[in-house]
Amino acid sequence: MLKEIKAVLSRSAATIWQDIAGGVGLMVVLYGGLHIPGLL
Repeated sequence: MLKEIKAVLSRSAATIWQDIAGGVGLMVVLYGGLHIPGLL
């Protein structure tokens, strides 16, 4: 099982970083969208 996980991670390392970046971007947009009305 660990060998399979390592194999998948090694094959899709670039995709995982893109997914993380996308998730962080969505969280920033959500956070900003929820806090902008309080600032105005």
